[in-house]
Amino acid sequence: MTEILVVAATKSEAAHVPARYETVITGIGKVHAAVAVTEALARHRLGTPPTVVNIGTAGALHVHHGGLYLPSAVINHDISSEVLRSLGYPVEDVLELDDGDGTVLATGDSFVSDAQVRDALAARADLVDMEGFAIALAASRMGAPCRLVKHVSDHADESALDWPARVDASARELAQWLVERY
Repeated sequence: MTEILVVAATKSEAAHVPARYETVITGIGKVHAAVAVTEALARHRLGTPPTVVNIGTAGALHVHHGGLYLPSAVINHDISSEVLRSLGYPVEDVLELDDGDGTVLATGDSFVSDAQVRDALAARADLVDMEGFAIALAASRMGAPCRLVKHVSDHADESALDWPARVDASARELAQWLVERY
């Protein structure tokens, strides 16, 4: 059986993960996520690194999206890629993920609860979160395989402000997927 490291931003997103799984709660945002995943994987430096499985909620950027997704790509949406590239600095702002379902996840440090921001992101992605890109990048840099598993909790508009009331339903779906897969 594949050794896995379950990663979630908040305790509430991992509330139903069985105790048998090694679980890391990163905190919210890209910096916290990258540091926590790097620290956890550094403890596994001897031998084969575990597969990082990031479970978490996401906002849907299109009205037809709902349920569980395994993104095939994740983008860092709030870095000034074009400007930095024009200044001659390479920017890694897109990561491809194995065994995805074709969806694209946009990650940024801004909590998206504005329909105009959502609609602008929808031109580039299907879902939005605050940790996925950082988790995938940290895993990649540490030589660990990574899978992102996201459950839609809202539509990245004013409904996102109801996240605390919706997270438990998403956490149950994410834990069920985890147990069925691993």
